[in-house]
Amino acid sequence: MKLHDLAPASGSTKERKRIGRGPASGQGKTAGKGHKGQLARAGRGMRAGFEGGQMPLQRRIPKRGFNNIFGTEMAIVNIATLDKYYEDGATVTVDSLLEKGILKKTLDGVKVLGRGETSKKLTVQVNAFSESAKSKIEAAGGKAEVI
Repeated sequence: MKLHDLAPASGSTKERKRIGRGPASGQGKTAGKGHKGQLARAGRGMRAGFEGGQMPLQRRIPKRGFNNIFGTEMAIVNIATLDKYYEDGATVTVDSLLEKGILKKTLDGVKVLGRGETSKKLTVQVNAFSESAKSKIEAAGGKAEVI
């Protein structure tokens, strides 16, 4: 077999439809667009979700909940994670958390929560702490600094 002998399997391809090429083509005259109306016009674009003037589905279904546009979303880190990734006496900053891959992004800030235990003396410099996290860090001899 040579390259020039290669051909697709029979029935796997078909000719493209050539519209507007006269009455013999089967797609002449109106070129498959019917007679008049919005769909027959050139540049007949409708935005996604347009339902011909009917109230769109997105507006018909009930809305639930509340979205606070002034709310802040904090990236959270637990004490157990800090204990696992940092050596005794280390300084934990937002940049070092990103560098070690503990956080992917900081969102509106970083908050340390008190899940887990630590015995390491860490200096933690982040945007916020829970009460339990702050007390656990200080109990281990470390510092909890709000930046």
